Amino acid sequence: MNNVRVFALMAAMTALFGAVGAALAAESGMVIALLLAAGMNVVMYWTSSSMVLRMYGARTIAPADAPELYEMVDRLRQRAGLPMPTVAIAPQQQPNAFATGRNPEHAVVCVTEGIVRLVSREELEGVIAHELAHIKNRDMLLQTFTATMAGAITSVAQFAMLFGHRDEDGEGTNPIVAILMMILAPIAAGLVQMAISRQREFKADAVGAEICGRPLALASALQKLDAAAHRIPMHVSPAVAPLAQVNPLAAFRGGMGALFSTHPPTADRVAALQEIAARGAR
Repeated sequence: MNNVRVFALMAAMTALFGAVGAALAAESGMVIALLLAAGMNVVMYWTSSSMVLRMYGARTIAPADAPELYEMVDRLRQRAGLPMPTVAIAPQQQPNAFATGRNPEHAVVCVTEGIVRLVSREELEGVIAHELAHIKNRDMLLQTFTATMAGAITSVAQFAMLFGHRDEDGEGTNPIVAILMMILAPIAAGLVQMAISRQREFKADAVGAEICGRPLALASALQKLDAAAHRIPMHVSPAVAPLAQVNPLAAFRGGMGALFSTHPPTADRVAALQEIAARGAR
């Protein structure tokens, strides 16, 4: 059922992009918008991992650089039935982690320097298992799609506002409609992106708990990461923030900002993991 919802949300985002294009230049605008989206996604498919690593300032490592971390990723990926991903470390002091790449054969698991100092070995295993779950579920490609589409919808909506359009009858855009489009289309795209990302986080928590075999260790790690994220800022583009294990952006934690967060509340994720642990103990 969750996958059906995700595909429905992806279809909604594609339709929204087409609608914005149609508003800009009628039927031809819709076709151009959809072709543009396809082209952007092809580029992101091949370059997403390197772009994300640059945005986080991360560097890839060899086994000799961090043998314990490398061995942990290798052991857990074997348990998950995955190829060995590239391992990377980001010089961020906020404890966090993410996975990126176009498929399991070209995946990257990255942790920040801050997380290595904060969590226990068992908790770090839970964090890495969660990221391997994203790889196993092929979430990285989905999140690349949604991030690209959301950015494209915003750009096209702004273009429509600034330059207007002529439809097939030569009529110009109503300025009120153009203003509403510029405001509401990006919000709608962000809400769809948020809904997709939240669905995948719960799924990755469940699969990650299965991979590491310690759902409560992952729950404990999430609590520590969430608490630290409130104290330690991370300066990263909002476009790649949904990849992180907990929301790294202060603007989207608490208050009204939480309504637009791409991550579900940590308390809800912890409660779900505790339920998984209780079922396993019966």
